[in-house]
Amino acid sequence: MTNAQGKPPAGDLDVRWHAGWPSAKHDPAPEIQVHAYDADTVILRQNKSVHYEAPFLFLLFGAERALLLDTGATEEERYFPLRRTVDGLVAQWLGRNPGAAGGYGLLVAHTHGHGDHVAGDGQFAGRADTEVVGHGVAEVVEAFGLAGWPERPGRLDLGGRVLDLVPGPGHQSAGLVFHDRRTGLLFTGDSFYPGRIYVQDPAVFAATVDRLLAFCAANPVTHLLGCHIEMSTTPGEDYPRGTTYQPDEPPLQLAVERLRALREVLAEAGGRPGVYGSDDFVVHIDG
Repeated sequence: MTNAQGKPPAGDLDVRWHAGWPSAKHDPAPEIQVHAYDADTVILRQNKSVHYEAPFLFLLFGAERALLLDTGATEEERYFPLRRTVDGLVAQWLGRNPGAAGGYGLLVAHTHGHGDHVAGDGQFAGRADTEVVGHGVAEVVEAFGLAGWPERPGRLDLGGRVLDLVPGPGHQSAGLVFHDRRTGLLFTGDSFYPGRIYVQDPAVFAATVDRLLAFCAANPVTHLLGCHIEMSTTPGEDYPRGTTYQPDEPPLQLAVERLRALREVLAEAGGRPGVYGSDDFVVHIDG
């Protein structure tokens, strides 16, 4: 669905993300912050008082099934009630869309396979009408039919809601970027976000950024949404790793033009190990 100008309709990103508490054990906020981008798209953030990584997760509803992107950094449901939260959101959505009830599916997939994005997978074991995609390259390729990895993109249909799949290794070997045609949102995982971009393989990562730039040039992209916020609002200044309270965070969303800035930083680095800064992200290239 697009508007008269051929652009996806705008959603709601006017939200202040909860960024922990001075004393984690006294944090009054829930373990998971839930924000509706629109009626069919939900953004979730794990509380930093539960785990300092505070990853963002995304729940997208189609006519036949929903897609949950990532499962957070904590395994135990008593500390991180992801399954209960998702089940409640699905029930609410089905209440508004009763025609989709009866065998409505859930696909649990991942932006990549690092532990702070897959820890909650086990909460969905045994859930009816649910598929949990594995974390390795072979499992991702098989699940989404991505023959020719990582050069060829793929496609995922949730039932009247199509997502483009762009292979995104370089940060992690099984990285996958999801583009929602309905909203124009590009879910970049840990490949790009306002924080520390850890590059495992510089050449492979640069190729991923080139693929994403080519994709953005050919498709309507409204915002880039990664999975963390680690920067402060002071240009070039990030919070130290392990921080559980970040009262001065910038927004999660980044513009396509910042992806071009990332490519420029990578070109300047030339694959050399080190730390390379920019106003709203910091690139760490492994030695």
